Amino acid sequence: MDITLFCKNYESQFILVQVYVDDIIFSATNEIFCKDFFKLMETEFEMSVMGELKFFLRLQIMQTPNGIYIRQTKYVKDLLKKFNMNDAKEMKTTMHPTTYLGLDEESIKVNETQCREMIESLFYLPASKPDIMFSVCLCSRFQQEQREVHLILVKHIFRYLIETPNLGILLKRRENFKLRSLCDADYASDKVEKKNTRESCHFIGGNLVAWICKKQGLTTFFTAKAKYMSVSSYCAQFLWIKNQLEDYNIYESKIPIYCDNKVVISLSKNPIICYNILI
Repeated sequence: MDITLFCKNYESQFILVQVYVDDIIFSATNEIFCKDFFKLMETEFEMSVMGELKFFLRLQIMQTPNGIYIRQTKYVKDLLKKFNMNDAKEMKTTMHPTTYLGLDEESIKVNETQCREMIESLFYLPASKPDIMFSVCLCSRFQQEQREVHLILVKHIFRYLIETPNLGILLKRRENFKLRSLCDADYASDKVEKKNTRESCHFIGGNLVAWICKKQGLTTFFTAKAKYMSVSSYCAQFLWIKNQLEDYNIYESKIPIYCDNKVVISLSKNPIICYNILI
């Protein structure tokens, strides 16, 4: 894989450069670094500066003195127009709390091409709208043979987008870069394969920087094992974030990971007992 993100440190200052195809985004803790970088690139390549970053890869970026606000309002409106959902009734939630999808073979079959296209168009939205992550991942599990109940849930998500087109993520300016992670997993919630769904979100300071919702590949037979597997799997992702921060001279030795299961917490403190019980 080619490296696309570059960092150059100048004592306590640094400059970041992100390359994407023929576009370059650069930012620094000192404006002089940005001017010097542009002059250097201009001598080697024919390029022009577009100014402050406002739109990139369908992400709308608003920079304020308090932080950076990321949203996808334009992309949401384009989706609603594409699938004729502009005039649909608004919804305040992505799905009903009691909704559990299954194969539902008795339900009426629908146009799989359209339903699949609607689901695939939602895959990019969680980049700025983590609130729809779980619902989109749930719908994506039933793309082989879609039924009316699946289409209803997909349209429910679109109706939620009508209610929240401007909702996004605010990354506030902070001096504190403490890392923390919240992990969880349900037990055998998938009706088809009886597998668990694991979720996690990672914070730097008070800012949400990474999140995931995924069905576990293995079937577990009790809640503690499901949650322990969830916590252990996301430790790798958290360590990757920790290593990335070290490039910016931010070092963390103690990183709290929160879990709501006392058995898992006890097992994590004693690897020998954990091995004997879980294997």
